[in-house]
Amino acid sequence: MPDNMGDGIDLAYGLEEKPPLPKSLLLAVQHVSVMIVPSTAVAFIVAGATGLGTADTTFLVQMVILFAGVATVVQAYTVGPVGAKLPIVMGTSFAFVGAMSSIGASSGLDVVFGSIVVAATVVPFLLGWQFKRLGAFFPPLVTGLIVIIIGLYLIPVGIEYAAGGVGAENFGSVQNLGLAGLVLLITVLFNLLLRGVWRMLSIIIGIGVGYIAAIAMGVVDFSAVYDAAWIAVPTPGRFGFSLELIPLVTFAFLFLVSGMETIGDMSGITAAEGRNPTENEFRGGIFADGFISALGAVFGSFPQTSFSQNVGIINFTGVMSRHIVGIGGGILIVLGLVPKIGAVVTTIPSAVFGGAVLIMVGMVAASGMRLLFLNIEMNRRNMVIIATGLSLGLGVTTVPDALSGLPSGAQTFFGEPVIVTGLVALTLNTFVPGESSPLFDRTDAAAPLSEPVDD
Repeated sequence: MPDNMGDGIDLAYGLEEKPPLPKSLLLAVQHVSVMIVPSTAVAFIVAGATGLGTADTTFLVQMVILFAGVATVVQAYTVGPVGAKLPIVMGTSFAFVGAMSSIGASSGLDVVFGSIVVAATVVPFLLGWQFKRLGAFFPPLVTGLIVIIIGLYLIPVGIEYAAGGVGAENFGSVQNLGLAGLVLLITVLFNLLLRGVWRMLSIIIGIGVGYIAAIAMGVVDFSAVYDAAWIAVPTPGRFGFSLELIPLVTFAFLFLVSGMETIGDMSGITAAEGRNPTENEFRGGIFADGFISALGAVFGSFPQTSFSQNVGIINFTGVMSRHIVGIGGGILIVLGLVPKIGAVVTTIPSAVFGGAVLIMVGMVAASGMRLLFLNIEMNRRNMVIIATGLSLGLGVTTVPDALSGLPSGAQTFFGEPVIVTGLVALTLNTFVPGESSPLFDRTDAAAPLSEPVDD
């Protein structure tokens, strides 16, 4: 796969650059502040669905934070072939929530964790191991579409946070929308109108102002901080391990989705430099998905995958340094071992995060569009592939009941917008003659729209 994909954005700090420590800490906190609530929310949702008590719920939350930190550090600095040496912030994906909740409620968390250990060991490692052969099948047309759909299908999540979070009694209230709007306005204005550190820290400044406003309104609950313990020690096998065929196959499908998301997120990150990830970066990033997810499941953590919102931060701020993300991973590890500190972060209202999440997921989609515009020709072939992939991907996520007549396994598989868009783009790009197809010569490329074509 070619590495040079076009012009990058104007970077304040490149991949290997190290900003001064005070600035690095602030930028790292910005990454942490964006991903910690969505990532820990997965643990809360699954714990509620499976009827866990307070102690077990707290343990789940802390393990999710701890292994998000471990995975982030591994992605930034690598352990052997595991890790991409890219600024990839890791966390628990919402793609796994439905399966973990339903399987956990019906079969128990022992089946959930047993299935995760096996699926995370097999699927990402096979995908990463063979990526050198598979790389030609993931040109910018395919990876760009994956990045776009990741951003687009996360926009409703951002809106839900901005409205107060699903299930909130005051969902959609003027107060919540006002807080989210305040964060969004400050973040956008600081990024567009200011320069230097003020632009780079625009997101955390927006969140900070929104948090202060929320405290002034009296909507911040500090009881979680008082109740949290000071130290949480990882305990392997707390929930046990079991295997059942259907849950195992389901999680295998979801790790394929996770692999596609990671491919898309890595492409979104390196798009800042105007290039596609190298084969080693792709392989190492996918390996990290599997290795840390399997290891984390042993200790009671849910699957770790790249966090798309943080890809938006990199493109939004122009700060690509992997060392900043590595520091962020270290902060997460500390938070995972000291629940009292981590509890402070979880007191930030959902509406405050919603304002920041909206702009970030929009930037993820925009970075995917940039991949397409810089690296592919907008001829009829490519536009049809784009239209088909996005239509089907958005269709299954906006109208999930359209698949209600399919078997449950098929609903799980085809109900994931990332995998639908990715597979459609992958299949059409591979088998339809064109410049980016790995099976046909470049001379078979479709004619540009500006040239006459036969219908």
